[in-house]
Amino acid sequence: MKRVRHFASDNNSGICPEAWAALEEANHGHASGYGEDKWTQKACRLIRDLFETDCEVFFVFTGSAANALGLASVCRSYHSIICHETSHVQNDECGGPEFFSGGAKVQTLPGKDGRLTPDAILAAAASRRDLHFPKSGALSLTQSTELGTVYSPAQIKANCRAAKKAGLKTHMDGARFSNAVASLGVLPKDITWKVGVDILSFGLTKNGTHAGEALIFFDKTLAREFDWQNKQAAQLASKMRFLAAPWVGMLKDGAWLRHAAHANKMAARLARALKKIKGVELLMPRQANGVFVELPLPVIDALHTRGWHFYTFIGESGARLMCSWDTTQEDVDDFAADLTELMANRKNLKTKPAKGQGRKPH
Repeated sequence: MKRVRHFASDNNSGICPEAWAALEEANHGHASGYGEDKWTQKACRLIRDLFETDCEVFFVFTGSAANALGLASVCRSYHSIICHETSHVQNDECGGPEFFSGGAKVQTLPGKDGRLTPDAILAAAASRRDLHFPKSGALSLTQSTELGTVYSPAQIKANCRAAKKAGLKTHMDGARFSNAVASLGVLPKDITWKVGVDILSFGLTKNGTHAGEALIFFDKTLAREFDWQNKQAAQLASKMRFLAAPWVGMLKDGAWLRHAAHANKMAARLARALKKIKGVELLMPRQANGVFVELPLPVIDALHTRGWHFYTFIGESGARLMCSWDTTQEDVDDFAADLTELMANRKNLKTKPAKGQGRKPH
């Protein structure tokens, strides 16, 4: 039986060699807890070097915690959080931003290809200013977006300028930030603090680590009492070195960017292959490591039956195919070959809904 990998999520991949080696190296002897170890200190220095600025860095267990606590640090219970309607902040954090902020309302907006615009942000912030509606408190942008596209530096700058005009702090959900940097070919600072981003949830789990995301405060004044907020939320790891060490392995020689570029390259290869298959329609521009495609339901079910794992959550038959740091050309070519065969024979296929592969969790 041929080898099959998941296209459901880049979370399904294993730990990359650089992260694994750093974990193993950190697992020798004793070290101070709660972030007072050399691994955490080095990881923080590497992040500051990467972004070329002094910033406050906190390692938390999950991306959900980074997003929720980052937004809660700048929002009171009577505030609202403006974000795209497809964002994790709205759809995949189980009310975390609302919970940790004590009740802030998530205010969603539509936007082409998963992106928000300055006009939409300003209109949302100005739509209600009376005491009977939450006061706008923060803007959250996702980079790369939940639909596989990326914001250009100019687009982020324009959105941050609109947020500042409206009195909002800007948070960036960067679960796939590395893929955006690789796609744009820019420096990390060019799409963060340099263009107005105040807080970044920087994720590497989807890019090859085992757990632990970094919450970065470019505006250090916003982190003045975050130590207490972080501890109260049960995100202060006692053995912090095991969250931080993989970051050292990933950042010290550029593995974070190489792996992201590889995932993007495999997604580009997949998109090119799918475009050649008659009857297959790409739903979004392929700009990072995800490919969004419309497929007939019988073909989707047949692919699942053959062992291919991916999610359908855009309408009834829109599929998301995610590539990761360990996706191979063979994976892509085998999938394309199966899809080509099934599309040619689709009139003879019957729909038998597969279980557990509909809504995407992340």
